[in-house]
Amino acid sequence: MKVEDQIVFTAHHGNWKVADRLLDMDDEKVAHFIASIANTVNAKIPEYLTEVMNVAGIMSLAGELAKKDLGDAVVALKSPGTARKLGQLVFEEDKKLKKHLVEVAKALLVREVLSKKVPVEYPEEPLNEVRIVFPYNEDHINFVAFHVSGKTKWRAVRRLIIDEKTPMADVARLLASINESITLKLPFYAGIDIKGIEAWFGEFKKVKKAEIPAVVEKYKHFPAENYAPTGFQEHARVYALRTALGKIGLPLDVPAKSLEKYLEKK
Repeated sequence: MKVEDQIVFTAHHGNWKVADRLLDMDDEKVAHFIASIANTVNAKIPEYLTEVMNVAGIMSLAGELAKKDLGDAVVALKSPGTARKLGQLVFEEDKKLKKHLVEVAKALLVREVLSKKVPVEYPEEPLNEVRIVFPYNEDHINFVAFHVSGKTKWRAVRRLIIDEKTPMADVARLLASINESITLKLPFYAGIDIKGIEAWFGEFKKVKKAEIPAVVEKYKHFPAENYAPTGFQEHARVYALRTALGKIGLPLDVPAKSLEKYLEKK
């Protein structure tokens, strides 16, 4: 049976119930739809990490760091002192396992701090309605991207059936994985010049503490209109932020691999 080109996202767990499908695979419509999905999953990830880390404590720390100006806040996010504080906020004694959780906590902190200073989400609204029939009766998270007829080929399935034995961190892992998949594909549908954005920050290699303010200034002056078509300039600005942070060694997105490694060895 031929599978129809489509993108589907459904989530059914507790009070969280959303379900939507895109069948019109016009590039712009795909870009807007998957941006909504990314915003949806990123907003939910912290809720599923409370069993393995003190999320409230991380948010409190973020509130303190966000009082600084943007440059100083980024310097603080990169500091060893902040890393030590995060180490105290994860619920793990094993050093190897703790390292994975600290990476996740760092991403939560970075996103929360910077969300109070600059746009870290795409401009689309998160999904919040049930528009299609759920494909499973069980609690689940389900993401399917199937697009083989266009110039951008994409086959992706991220799915988790949730029961009483499912670690909540595994749900967070799946949501992070969905976000990572969308992060890779969105520029192709939105026409964002990723190579150009990389070149904009190309002067920075291994960024030292003293160079962080210069990277931040470069980000502040990023001319998004030169790197994305109308309607996607704010998306390009998020990619510029992600690129700038990457130069500094800070994550904007929760790393699914870190959660996967933690869960494998736990």
